[in-house]
Amino acid sequence: MDAVIDVLLDIFTQPAVIVALIALIGLAVQGKGFSDVLKGTVRTLVGFLVLAAGAGVVVGSLDPFGAMFQQAFDVQGVVPNNEAIVAQVLLDYGSAAALIFFFGMIINIVLAATTRFKYIYLSGHVAFYIAAMFAVILAVAGFEPWAVVLWGSIAQGIYMVVAPALVQPFMRRVTGTDDVALGHTGDSGIALGGLAALLTRGKGSSKSTEELNFPKGLSFLRDTTVIVALSMAVIYIIVGLFAGAPYIESELSNGQNFIVYLLLLAATFSAGVFIILAGVRVVLAEIIPAFKGVSEKLVKNAKPALDVPIVFTFAPNAVLVGFLSSFVGGIIGMLGMVAMGTTIIVPGVIAHFMTGAAAGVIGNATAGRRGAVISAFVNGLAITFLPLFLLPVLGDVGFSNATFSDADYGVFGLLLGGLSAAGGQVAIIVGLVVSLAVLYMITFVMRSRDKAKAVAATAPEARATAAKADAIVETGRPANSPGTDAN
Repeated sequence: MDAVIDVLLDIFTQPAVIVALIALIGLAVQGKGFSDVLKGTVRTLVGFLVLAAGAGVVVGSLDPFGAMFQQAFDVQGVVPNNEAIVAQVLLDYGSAAALIFFFGMIINIVLAATTRFKYIYLSGHVAFYIAAMFAVILAVAGFEPWAVVLWGSIAQGIYMVVAPALVQPFMRRVTGTDDVALGHTGDSGIALGGLAALLTRGKGSSKSTEELNFPKGLSFLRDTTVIVALSMAVIYIIVGLFAGAPYIESELSNGQNFIVYLLLLAATFSAGVFIILAGVRVVLAEIIPAFKGVSEKLVKNAKPALDVPIVFTFAPNAVLVGFLSSFVGGIIGMLGMVAMGTTIIVPGVIAHFMTGAAAGVIGNATAGRRGAVISAFVNGLAITFLPLFLLPVLGDVGFSNATFSDADYGVFGLLLGGLSAAGGQVAIIVGLVVSLAVLYMITFVMRSRDKAKAVAATAPEARATAAKADAIVETGRPANSPGTDAN
């Protein structure tokens, strides 16, 4: 069993493999030739690997920034970092997490096929992380191992169709279509940010972040790669000056001059963003046409829910605006915790970049530049305070120096943890069963509404047809034919 679990994990926690398999199946069921299937599958796989490589470059350039920030401002506390906390969780709950993840994907497909929530969650790595959180919460609630897997899988399947649905109204504004969804553990925070942007957009229009007007002599700033590199260079150098050259050169740069090191880090960050954008373009060009096969044959009208970088190409300037605004929200939230004397959640730079950038793009599509700032700032506050509230429901894991970072962990983790605190295992089971019932109730109501609209739309045609039939019966000739009174 352990060997099987290891193989499944090797396959299904790799988003590139999952999406490539989806592309292969989609193209094959459309009856494409061997050459087209092979080309589409390989391009999808390579595109996702390019995207992942870019994300790795970005993460590698942000890690030193986090260390400098803590050194510069003498901040110690719990760091929201998914990889760090999952590594601890897997020591005790690894098998349960893997099984929840696997069976949760099956339930995701079943729910997508039988409800109006047509989302197939393809971000395998973050889906595995949230499966690990469900395993912890259910185990802390006292469930037997088999029950942890059973109810955890149901929770996982529900999560995988609900989370993309929260942000889809805003995704339609970004992409201009309903063909692709956002599948990431930051969905609820991004949706909250989009809602804040929508509610505060005011009467006056706000220009897009992509319409920034630069003087002729500064026209080079129109290039996204240039503006990202220069902006990050300023940020790195400011924080680096506070951290001090001795610390940077002894702990981070291996003796390299700290200014040179920081400038190269900024350029590396920009290079990572450039690579991400290139990978996203390839994936979008391949996965959406291929996914039509899945939609037509397996799950009618299915939508792929993909990782946050999928939105970056739609507003590259908003990516930077969103990151900075979200990080500012995190700093303000941290200062609030210091004032209140609670556990301090140190801003997780990676989480603020990934989800803050996406919130910036969503906010920009909703309310322009102002919306990008507001949306990302609200997301930054959310991913600062939600991890704080989540700590008590994680048992002993919650007392470690790392925790889950994105908003969905807080929202869905607190829902399960709150049910456990209110009524133990029975409350959790009832809550999950009711959640399933609500999904199908919403489906029933929406289908009834669609049928009513279809009937209303065809009513004029039906009346016209009936009038023609009456005319034929009365006169023996079609209505409006010579000798027939049309009235």
